[in-house]
Amino acid sequence: MQQQKLLSLIRQAIEDYNMIEEGDKIAVGVSGGKDSLALLHAMKILNRFYPKKFELYAITCNVGTALLGKDSFQEVDIAGIVMPVTKHSYIVKDVTKLADTIRKAFIIAKSGRPGPVLVDVPKDVTAAKCEYIRHTITAVEPKVDTIRPKDVDTAAQMIAAAKKPFIFVGGGAVIADASEEVRALAHKIQAPVCDSLMGKGAFSGEDELYTGPVGMHGTKTSNYAMCECDLLITLGARFSDRVTGDTKTFAPKAKILQIDVDAAEINKNIAVDASVIGDLREVLKLLLVKIPEKRHDEWVQHIQDMKEKYPLNYDHSQLTGPYVIQKLYELTDGDAIVSTDVGQHQMWAAQYFKFKEPRTFLTSGGLGTMGYGLGAAIGAKMGCPDKTVVNIAGDGCFRMNMNEIATAVRCGKPLVQIILNNHVLGMVRQWQTLFYEQRYSQTILNDGVDFVKVSEAMGAKAIRVTKMEEVEPALKMALSSEGPVVLDCWIDQDLSVYPMVPAGASLDEVFDEEDVKK
Repeated sequence: MQQQKLLSLIRQAIEDYNMIEEGDKIAVGVSGGKDSLALLHAMKILNRFYPKKFELYAITCNVGTALLGKDSFQEVDIAGIVMPVTKHSYIVKDVTKLADTIRKAFIIAKSGRPGPVLVDVPKDVTAAKCEYIRHTITAVEPKVDTIRPKDVDTAAQMIAAAKKPFIFVGGGAVIADASEEVRALAHKIQAPVCDSLMGKGAFSGEDELYTGPVGMHGTKTSNYAMCECDLLITLGARFSDRVTGDTKTFAPKAKILQIDVDAAEINKNIAVDASVIGDLREVLKLLLVKIPEKRHDEWVQHIQDMKEKYPLNYDHSQLTGPYVIQKLYELTDGDAIVSTDVGQHQMWAAQYFKFKEPRTFLTSGGLGTMGYGLGAAIGAKMGCPDKTVVNIAGDGCFRMNMNEIATAVRCGKPLVQIILNNHVLGMVRQWQTLFYEQRYSQTILNDGVDFVKVSEAMGAKAIRVTKMEEVEPALKMALSSEGPVVLDCWIDQDLSVYPMVPAGASLDEVFDEEDVKK
């Protein structure tokens, strides 16, 4: 059945039986089968243009209550499986408790540090009946009850006393919608800003105070500034190992101020001198009132000198990942949603695409998930149909979920898939080159898979790009196309991501390609 016909039938049924009212919250039970997933997909599309606005949610379904715990057909302990990655999970065995459980689930999911909550509904409960009582739902407000005035005062005093402040922005700034407050803080106290992968776009990559990402593949400027600052202001970041390097030498000259909604993140990986617990946006609003305007011209000039001395650089004599990403940035003027998988292409995207807005860089972050990007891009395009959406993947990652090009084609939306194809697992090979005496174990992908033919077979346009001069015309065609386009960009297998800090080393041990050649 054609998508349009399916949508028409669903809409007709909704209107015939008056199934949706303005402001309704619609739950779709998902078994994993084609019927439930098709319904969820169709309802998501309908949600964009239906005259009555409604919210859409998915609920997993399980076998009947009597069959739980008996290894029944298609039974799985989904609550147990998702325990490490959810805030909470429920198994509803009584239909009279279903409505209240779902209400609780939404409150937990949206409170404090947002996160997923699982509601598992056995088959017999989905068919059971009870009297439904409508309740007025109270909106979940930002968490402010944990914000202690004395903590805010301490933070303000530390900021006022600093001579070399440095701001580190993480994913919490994106979740809290605190971009404006982060920008206001940076400019009020004239402090340089770096970010983590998940913090991309919370502070504009085009801002003069931006120093680039920090950590294992951060810029030399960001890593050296982390080692030289006297106050590190950490905004919604968790101090992952890829950021800190050797925790014993991290920010050795700095007092550390950490602001986070989640108290569990305070002193978890790095011992801090002070903290404020609460919604980041609300904390920054309080701070901005208390702190005086400050100038740190000498410190900022030093940062600028380092940016000029240690710019990001790559080989301009051949086709490379950074070249493709820079061209993409130029042609879109940075106005695009970019998703990635994991590996070299992910780091190049973080380094060379200047993200100006939050929620425009979609990546799996610390999970390091191969195959994440294409599904994320399809979801982004369906949710933001007017935005340019581009997925950047390596050939190893593209192999994980390349069949979803067919899904993208069925959705009928413009989508650009860039493959930085070096015929190897690039990041693993880079480590094997630098640290394992070039013992290339299970990293060479020389089986001759033709991504152009595969993509065309699934209904997409596809172009192979092998030269620098082919990049711009190919990108222009892809960006103007009315459907999905795959660009198979062949790059050298021995290209590496620089700068780099070896695992567990201090950030001031960062090196680049020129250092390797010495």
